Amino acid sequence: MHKKHNAFTRQRAKTYHYIIGGFLLLILFGAILLSMPFSSTANESTPFIDSLFTSVSATCVTGLVVKDTATHWSLFGQILILIMIQIGGMGVITLALGLIITSGRKIGLWERSTMQEIIAAPRMGGIIRLTGHTIKMIVIFELCGALLLLPRFIDDFGVLNGIWYSLFHAVSAFCNAGFDLMGIRGQFSSLTSYYADIYVNVIIMALITIGGIGFITWDDIRRNKLRFKRYTLQSKIIIITSLVLVILPAAYFFVFDFKNLPAGQRLTVSLFQSVTCRTAGFNTADLRHMDDSGNFIMIILMLIGGSPGSTAGGLKTTTIATLFLAAIAVFSRRSSVRVLDRSLTNETVRNAGAILFLYMTFFIGGAIIISKVDDLPLLDCLFETASAIGTVGLTLGITSTLSAVSKIILMILMFLGRVGVLTLIYATVPAADDQLLKYPNEKIAIG
Repeated sequence: MHKKHNAFTRQRAKTYHYIIGGFLLLILFGAILLSMPFSSTANESTPFIDSLFTSVSATCVTGLVVKDTATHWSLFGQILILIMIQIGGMGVITLALGLIITSGRKIGLWERSTMQEIIAAPRMGGIIRLTGHTIKMIVIFELCGALLLLPRFIDDFGVLNGIWYSLFHAVSAFCNAGFDLMGIRGQFSSLTSYYADIYVNVIIMALITIGGIGFITWDDIRRNKLRFKRYTLQSKIIIITSLVLVILPAAYFFVFDFKNLPAGQRLTVSLFQSVTCRTAGFNTADLRHMDDSGNFIMIILMLIGGSPGSTAGGLKTTTIATLFLAAIAVFSRRSSVRVLDRSLTNETVRNAGAILFLYMTFFIGGAIIISKVDDLPLLDCLFETASAIGTVGLTLGITSTLSAVSKIILMILMFLGRVGVLTLIYATVPAADDQLLKYPNEKIAIG
């Protein structure tokens, strides 16, 4: 049993090494190409630090940019960014395994184990079928989104640009990337010119939501339709938590922000901001006009992010739900964490606590360093680091003004947010061999 445990631990560490290595190779390759003259509209080389930042942001589907995507990058550069968004959103290994599946090659145990880790599947059985289905659904959702955006964007930008803009924004929204090509209307303007367009808002919000709920939840919905009771516990928690995290913040924004807008537009903008904070990175409102309370709520939403096994980053909805349920169990003086007639394992609760601690450490530590290095208000820096580690892409307008040190910090946070903090820890820190080592228990005071 001991040998089996060690073999499993080594196999798991190897899986994490491949995931991290795949992302790093894609980032480096993209950065080199983006730094070339043909990647910019001015046909001039882009400083490598800015190319690297853009490559990290695209691959980690974040959306923070130091160069406006529409005006700085050439068509080649934009296509390259979109490819990195697509691969980063699907997961480098997901795409590689998808190509193996379509080629008809035999899939081994390692490939199945890797796929299980990437899409957060509860078991390895049926993983190849699920992988194939996932790739098909990604293509279908993105194409449907592009086709729905097509009429509006053709009217606004002409036929060729309309087709390109529809495809780019559909992929960017579904992958929760937040990159946009609206800089031609004003640099770094995102979707602010469409704040009153319900049609575009609904399509973008739908793509963000579908991309952010996770591949396992899709499969649950596909198999069980609207029979909610048949869903797995993970899917139930994801759906309930996601609804709460959209409805409550939207209600707050509607009541306390955007008061200068008519009721209908105010509702649309409030709902969009609530959805996009969940790692998407688009915005239809000028965030600098929101008060500190609104910005702080957005920071919390960005840190929580999307769901496991999705195109989104952040702590994940299941993590925050687990911590909330654990608190309820303590308040109720129950010995176990219960939800929907099930009990969560101690390992799940421990992992959730560890993830929260790590995210808060990197998020706050990074903000303090950036604030000191660039002499910026701490709240603006907290917003920036939450956006980075949550792979969101929203900003209060400071990204392009940051020093090289601060950009490096944000790149590290974006990478951690996409591959997962625990993934990096498991890949670099050897597992403790404590299967046979037990110590006596002793209580200490808490709180």
